[in-house]
Amino acid sequence: MTSESEPRDIAAIDLGSNSFHMVVARIVGQDLQLISRHKQRVRLASGLDAQNNLDNASMERGLECLAMFAERLQGFDPENVRIAATHTLRQANNTHIFLQRAQEVLPFAIEIIPGVEEGRLIYSGVAHTQPESDSKLVIDIGGGSTEIVIGSGFEAEIVNSKQMGCVSYTNRFFANEKLSKKNFAKASLAAEQKLEPLAQQYRKRGWDIAFGSSGTAKAIRDVMIGLGHDDGLITAKRLDELVDKLCEWSTIDEINLDGLTDDRKPVFAAGVAILQAIFSRLKIDTLHFSEGALREGLLYEMEDRFKRTDIRMRTTEALANKHFVDLEHAAKIKGQAREFFEQVHKKIGIGKKNELSALLEWSALLHEVGLSISFQAFHRHSAYILQHTNMPGFNREQQRVLSTLVRFQRKSLKLKEMEDFSLYKKKDIINLIRILRLAILLNGQRNDDPLPELSLDVDGDKWSLSCPDEHWLENNKLLAADLQTEQEYWCSADWQLKF
Repeated sequence: MTSESEPRDIAAIDLGSNSFHMVVARIVGQDLQLISRHKQRVRLASGLDAQNNLDNASMERGLECLAMFAERLQGFDPENVRIAATHTLRQANNTHIFLQRAQEVLPFAIEIIPGVEEGRLIYSGVAHTQPESDSKLVIDIGGGSTEIVIGSGFEAEIVNSKQMGCVSYTNRFFANEKLSKKNFAKASLAAEQKLEPLAQQYRKRGWDIAFGSSGTAKAIRDVMIGLGHDDGLITAKRLDELVDKLCEWSTIDEINLDGLTDDRKPVFAAGVAILQAIFSRLKIDTLHFSEGALREGLLYEMEDRFKRTDIRMRTTEALANKHFVDLEHAAKIKGQAREFFEQVHKKIGIGKKNELSALLEWSALLHEVGLSISFQAFHRHSAYILQHTNMPGFNREQQRVLSTLVRFQRKSLKLKEMEDFSLYKKKDIINLIRILRLAILLNGQRNDDPLPELSLDVDGDKWSLSCPDEHWLENNKLLAADLQTEQEYWCSADWQLKF
């Protein structure tokens, strides 16, 4: 571990549908200095079959790349490495198998991030690596999805992720490898249909400057330069001319353009078709290329952790307000949960500053969002909302943790319904469920009377709650009855609760 004043190296990895990228940087004072970039074409998306299962060959390509990355990351502390997986690993039914095998090769946590969170991070990466501008449109055409974001400064404001990418569209519209106006028209029309619901909102909001990031935009920029457009700018007219040029060849394999690499060639036409559709629907004049993208967004959030905390706070507050949560009561639950966690965290083996402690507190703040739907089974409604709502600042598995904690906040403990996790241990989640249940139960009367000083102790599955006032429960008969009912719930799960 290094002190905050000492330089430290950090790394971010983007497990994309077409390529895996790694960027390593050094934090020196207030500066972030890029040290190295690493990229490997993996074409993970091409390994998805009709049932959305990744084939073994694509997994092997991915694992070989991660093994190379692992060599560069020897000696890195886990908190200095952040790995985000995108569209293909969001879609694949057997992602868990890839993650298990990846853990053996690269011993760092891999986050599966939702498309909208991917868009927010991409915007952050672009915003941190470009000169200041009042508002920006950012377009990132990946292998499986396309993120389109408008924001101001470092804040993303309108974020959308659409399931259209250069690998998936190559498989759909250029599978025969034929280059024809007909194939381009089909691909562009399909992309325009995806964009139709959001186009008006983007045009109405407007932007000062538009950027394209990642491989597709870079390849088109490089080809523009190869065609004699030294400024590298992408315009609607130049895209139309590029489609005409591409159609001079009969097949993808025949393409011979200055600036186009052999490994980008197979998916280049589909990327051009998608960008042409975006230009058409959003009425873009000019697109600039940005070196910054998802991995830079990950880096800058690691370098400035408080920004991520701030994003999560805004997310949870907005969600609580949207669902009319009693914030005063939620704050009591959060405080009680934090107090209990601090008492037992050593005995349950979770560090005081572990990510899970923060997730426990967010779940306490949001445990009643489901009341906006119905009191009946509101814990299940809360779980559904937290799993399926867009929550900037949280990755997919973190949302599942929040969902799981609030799902088991009350009533019977049907733990067989609990899913497995990749980033977290199930036993740790179970211990957080115990803490949250007790914090909620003890504040269940919703009155202004402060609770006495309570002590929580843990011995494996045996938990003990004690109070210095031995007559306290005699004077709180309703709470005593609730605790007895809770004892029965714990007993059904082979846990013990003493009080």
